Amino acid sequence: MDGLSQRVERFLEQRNLVTDALGALEAKTGVEKRYLAAGAVTLLSLYLLFGYGASLLCNLIGFVYPAYASIKAIESPSKDDDTVWLTYWVVYALFSLAEFFSDLLLSWFPFYYVGKCAFLLFCMAPRPWNGALMLYHRVVRPLFLKHHGAVDRIVNNLSGRALDTAAGITRNVKPSQTLPPKDK
Repeated sequence: MDGLSQRVERFLEQRNLVTDALGALEAKTGVEKRYLAAGAVTLLSLYLLFGYGASLLCNLIGFVYPAYASIKAIESPSKDDDTVWLTYWVVYALFSLAEFFSDLLLSWFPFYYVGKCAFLLFCMAPRPWNGALMLYHRVVRPLFLKHHGAVDRIVNNLSGRALDTAAGITRNVKPSQTLPPKDK
């Protein structure tokens, strides 16, 4: 537990949007940043457990900060942060796809949204604990390398069929079925 408290203290010493807001609150209230952070985490957890709209809050946590960090990564000269956030979005997309099919069942489980939020936070954690990188290298990448040839063939086949269908539909449209030109 000592390692976790040290990591939290190091995070609270960094300069970012969260620590700036906590610093402003600390200056106004006189309450230390770490207690304010602990209170915010406690309130967030209680809301995810009992609050109305926990799904929306959880999705905002999993989307808003990563989107902001992705934009910052795109604008930075480093390629490493781009890779981290692209990996997050791949894992997020796969998780969302799996959740789409299982959400009706899982949402009835107690603490589902707390678990989902914890998973998404795990996926966006800083480097050594980054769950998205871990899942990508242990699950997604091996599956991709094994099956990407077959998936590429299926996608190319489907896109060719879609183009043929679109061409057939546009060929079958009579000139009288097109809209008349607009008068200016």
